[in-house]
Amino acid sequence: MARYNKIFAGPVTQTTPQVTEAPASVAILPGSVLILTDGKFVPAGASATGKVYIAQDNYLTLGGVDEAYAAGDVTIGMEMLDQQFFNARVAAGINLSKGTALSPGADGALTIAAAGSKMVVAFSDETFNNTTGSAQLVRVRAAKGYLTAAE
Repeated sequence: MARYNKIFAGPVTQTTPQVTEAPASVAILPGSVLILTDGKFVPAGASATGKVYIAQDNYLTLGGVDEAYAAGDVTIGMEMLDQQFFNARVAAGINLSKGTALSPGADGALTIAAAGSKMVVAFSDETFNNTTGSAQLVRVRAAKGYLTAAE
């Protein structure tokens, strides 16, 4: 059971995020960090570059945050703006404090950014110790919505 039931977390005074729709290259869980590759959404990995999106819960099919988009399904990717909050997937075994810098890890889940990393996409907005054994939704504030290769 997810800790949160929505991916976009506000603030309510903001217009809802802009979205892009594209087919999923593989099964994608809502809250995963994505990039577009060859016209398809791909979970962002540690060496990914490009514009960053976050997979929205599939409200069109009344899907919850734990219901994955199947490979080939049209996936809704929200643009991550730095003044908005999202509930994003954070990898298992990660111990976060509020303000921790996060980078893409495996399968679109976020992990703690390495020291000096230029791949920071979000900052934790809560303290959470993920000892659940699976990726969990954690409230984050988006950093800038682009990844750049490390120099």
